[in-house]
Amino acid sequence: MINLRDLKILGNKALLASLPEGKLLINTINAHSYNTALEDSLFAESLKNCDVVLPDGASIVLAFKLKGWLPRPYERVAGYDLFAYEMNKLNSRGGTCFFLGSTEKVLSLIKERAAVDYPNIKIETYSPPYKAEFSEEDSRAMIDAVNAAKPDLLWIGMTAPKQEKWTYSHWGELDINCHCGTIGAVFDFYAGTAKRAPQWWQDHCAEWLYRLIREPKRMWRRYIIGNPLFIKNIFFRKS
Repeated sequence: MINLRDLKILGNKALLASLPEGKLLINTINAHSYNTALEDSLFAESLKNCDVVLPDGASIVLAFKLKGWLPRPYERVAGYDLFAYEMNKLNSRGGTCFFLGSTEKVLSLIKERAAVDYPNIKIETYSPPYKAEFSEEDSRAMIDAVNAAKPDLLWIGMTAPKQEKWTYSHWGELDINCHCGTIGAVFDFYAGTAKRAPQWWQDHCAEWLYRLIREPKRMWRRYIIGNPLFIKNIFFRKS
């Protein structure tokens, strides 16, 4: 069972500056991932035991406010907010950033853009095979690639909940001393292979609606069914 109140949720974007240095696992949560975690025990465990959870969904912030839970987040903190903050911070001092996940095409586009946006960061990448579950050999290759790079920042983008479960299951094998964020769609947003909602939609908590309008066949179940289910789970589920 997962309970929002038990998660180490970051309350607002300003608190990104207060994140401690060293090995830190940062995940995100939204209505869809919360619903999924209720049915996936390993996913729920990965969220409960990470160091920080970002409320990457207006529904999460709203749930805290309506339920009157304290302490509570008072604004959405998206995975892209974390990405921009950490990349700018690393660029100011220089270092190595590792992107684990996605396709070679997306990773190549990320490297091209990052070379312009963050010239002081060395970019290393690894594209794992596209499959529902990784073999031990797959995971060993991924771990070895990360450890060999000894990154100052690690991003993992393999879609939820696979990315969270894989990272949590292999956290002890990652020989790193840096922040690690599971940020999924940010890989495609930054590469330009997917379009993020314009700022107006983000500011008015309607990024989900923008995605639904653009990709109704892929997103209708997540939002048309998932959002009411989230409300039911938050307000009527016994926990």
